[in-house]
Amino acid sequence: MSNYLVTVVMLSVVLLTGCSNTNGRHQHYGDVDHEHAVNIAKGMLGVPYLYGGETPETGFDCSGLVVYSYQQVGITLPRTTFDQYKSTLPIGKHRIRPGDLLFFRISRVRISHVGIYLGGNRFIHAPSTGKVVSIARLDNPYWLKRFIAARRITGRKHF
Repeated sequence: MSNYLVTVVMLSVVLLTGCSNTNGRHQHYGDVDHEHAVNIAKGMLGVPYLYGGETPETGFDCSGLVVYSYQQVGITLPRTTFDQYKSTLPIGKHRIRPGDLLFFRISRVRISHVGIYLGGNRFIHAPSTGKVVSIARLDNPYWLKRFIAARRITGRKHF
């Protein structure tokens, strides 16, 4: 009986390992399909910045882009950058994966900007008035100096 149990456990581990993705190509961890959300955000490249904007038709601000991208994959996030920060889990900079949120201090406010990490030290964001949704480099001195934290979305609703 115990040999049977050991065999079942070992077989389960092998099967689960076989289903896991170790190549880093598909980012689906927890209940969140981060890869799909990242692709949604990439589809918004070139959409104009609009303060308070949260649709491709009107434009996006930084937190509106995040809300929209994750809403398309069934994730409900708070509307403001600070509330998004508070409702997600902290992760070390060395553990950032595509789909994680990056938070920055642009103005006096401690947390005033958010972007979605793409991988390869790049993130997508809605920068500011007069600009469009675009990709920036985290290792750019401007962003590196203003980087506050990386945080992870982990479930369906973050309120």
